[in-house]
Amino acid sequence: MRKHLGAVAFGISALVGTAQGAAAADMGMIMLPNAKSVQWTAAPASLPIKAKISLIAGDPGQPGPFTLRLEFPANTIIAPHTHSKLESVTILSGELYHETGEKLDKSKGSLLTAGGFISLPAEMAHSLWTVKTTIIQVSGTGPFDLHYINPADDPRNDKNDPRNRK
Repeated sequence: MRKHLGAVAFGISALVGTAQGAAAADMGMIMLPNAKSVQWTAAPASLPIKAKISLIAGDPGQPGPFTLRLEFPANTIIAPHTHSKLESVTILSGELYHETGEKLDKSKGSLLTAGGFISLPAEMAHSLWTVKTTIIQVSGTGPFDLHYINPADDPRNDKNDPRNRK
């Protein structure tokens, strides 16, 4: 009898779980069960040309919370820049070097590996670089922006970048 009740209880909890899952999806829940579920596109012109982006939740260009992922190939540099709002970064794979300040000095950077995390307050100047392919997850509140300390470092000002041709 106990085995039968256990099976019934398991069956009911599975049905309730399925019903809760459907209800959660109707309420705006987003779930990506694995890395293969992530859909990548070319990153915006504010990031290096070979970077990729995946918008996971929300819209960084609109007010409200967002989560996105960025994939950077080996030897990518994001020159010193700031954001007008707090930025939280989790390293999902690879290695990311991070340095604070308005000048890039790779000898002073901190290495963050998979599982590493950094939270940066608004307006904190910082730079990032990779030595191998790296995927990060960025969370924050929109509208989110990126301001390069030196305008010459901003990929949006690169006339040779095809993303900037109109």
